[in-house]
Amino acid sequence: MTTDNTELLEVVDKDGTVIGLAERSELHHNPSLIHRVVHVLIFNKEGDLLLQKRSFKKDIEPGKWDTSVGGHINPGEVDRNAAEREMKEELGAEGCAMVFLYTYLFSNERESELVSTFSCVYEDDINFNGEEIDEVRYWNLEEIRETIGKGTFSSHFEEEIQRYLRMEAN
Repeated sequence: MTTDNTELLEVVDKDGTVIGLAERSELHHNPSLIHRVVHVLIFNKEGDLLLQKRSFKKDIEPGKWDTSVGGHINPGEVDRNAAEREMKEELGAEGCAMVFLYTYLFSNERESELVSTFSCVYEDDINFNGEEIDEVRYWNLEEIRETIGKGTFSSHFEEEIQRYLRMEAN
């Protein structure tokens, strides 16, 4: 797959059933079309969450701190395989024992995504992709709570982390 705007991705319904294909550029400019993505929340042994600072070259929310790993699911790809692939592509990370957390629909004025979220504990080296990411670092969950709503995080991450914190509280 290419990473440009002509990349073909699956269009799905709210239950994840594939109903067609569309170019990435169309999916990112039409919230009536849902596409599948994965997120991975990577924690260290202390419980701090790794975040990536999106490259200023990105077309969506450049320069914002975002989920540890996030990316599109290729046509025909299983979400867990996509999560493993994205970890390797974005962070050079492999061998993380991922746990499935939840699936949810994220939608804003620009796009709609059916998100499958995984988590794992990872302590090895991070060699992030400098084309997509400007910086990575672990954040304490309290620091994240204090920073929500201040324009530091992507809107998608803010929804993701609040969903995760609610799940952890139950």
